[in-house]
Amino acid sequence: MSVYTPSILITDDDVAFRETLCGVLEPVGFRTLEAGDGEQAVEIVRREQVHLILLDMHMPKLTGLEVARQVRQIKALLPFILLSANLDDQMVEEARRLHAASVLPKPVSGRQIVRAVSLAMRFTYNWPGLLPGPHARADDDLPPWLR
Repeated sequence: MSVYTPSILITDDDVAFRETLCGVLEPVGFRTLEAGDGEQAVEIVRREQVHLILLDMHMPKLTGLEVARQVRQIKALLPFILLSANLDDQMVEEARRLHAASVLPKPVSGRQIVRAVSLAMRFTYNWPGLLPGPHARADDDLPPWLR
C-alpha cells in the first residue's frame, strides 16, 4: 500500500497541544485532522481517510483506549499512538493488547512524535517517510528544527 500524503488524526482535549502537534507534523509532510474528544475521533475515522491516530488517554466522553477499541471495529488495522501524562503499567499493557504502534509519556517532544509516527507509518504502510536509511546518522532525514 502506498501513502503519499498521510493523514494523522490528533485527538486531545487540549487545543494548544493539538495545535502544537499540527505545527510539528504538517511541515514534515503530514495532513492533520483534529478531534477534541473521543466521540469526535470515532466520527472522523468513520467519514475521513485516516492513516494513523494520536490519542490522548484522558479525555471527556471516551478515553484514548475506549476510542482505540471502537476504531478497531471500524478499521481493524488503523495504527494508533497513545499519549498520557499519567501512564501506568495497566494502561501500557491494555494499549499493547490493542496493538498500539507506540505509547508515549507526556510531555513529548516534536522529535519523539515525528519518530513514532514515521515508524508506525513505515511498519503499517511501508511509507518511506522521515526515517534515515541504514547508513545515515539518526538525524539526517529530520528537518533542522527537529534535530
